[in-house]
Amino acid sequence: MTYNPDIDHRHSIRLKGYDYSQAGAYSVTICTLERECLFGNIVDGQMVLNDAGRMVADEWVKTEQIRHEIELDAWVIMPNHFHAIVFINGNGVCRGDRPVAPTGPQPKSLGSLMAGFKSSVTKRINELRGTPGTPLWQRNYYEHIIRNEKSLNRIRQYIHNNPVNWEMDEENPTPCRMRVDIPVFRLYSENGRG
Repeated sequence: MTYNPDIDHRHSIRLKGYDYSQAGAYSVTICTLERECLFGNIVDGQMVLNDAGRMVADEWVKTEQIRHEIELDAWVIMPNHFHAIVFINGNGVCRGDRPVAPTGPQPKSLGSLMAGFKSSVTKRINELRGTPGTPLWQRNYYEHIIRNEKSLNRIRQYIHNNPVNWEMDEENPTPCRMRVDIPVFRLYSENGRG
């Protein structure tokens, strides 16, 4: 496929001039490539994670442990996407953060966080599936700057209700067919017991 600058250009969806490394609250959403269901299923209005979904959860929890400037809030893994609220505390101290390429996102920023998270999840799931180098996520992520308590509480409620509302959302595939190349399908409930 040949590059065509008339149709093959990307526009930033970020707020122009905004410093995404500054202290604040952010809502993020990332979707699997082609919105493919990889992380589990919705059963009776609750998300039940498979091994790939558990890897997403493990890597997200690790985020707060290795990036001192990050505080996690509400989050949910869905069959083909992930929602979260994250606080950047802006103290500039970071434990275990990997260096970011000069052309990549600013270190200790929301972009850096999302790039590292997506990369680590992709690597682990590709190891599970035996598909090294295969893209897992859509190229970008959606973010929203949370500016007040009312907005924060509304987004928390949206995240909390996301599994219950799955079947009513026209954008979600019905039924959501799981990938068969994930070799082990141990199902987990939210409390970690199968």
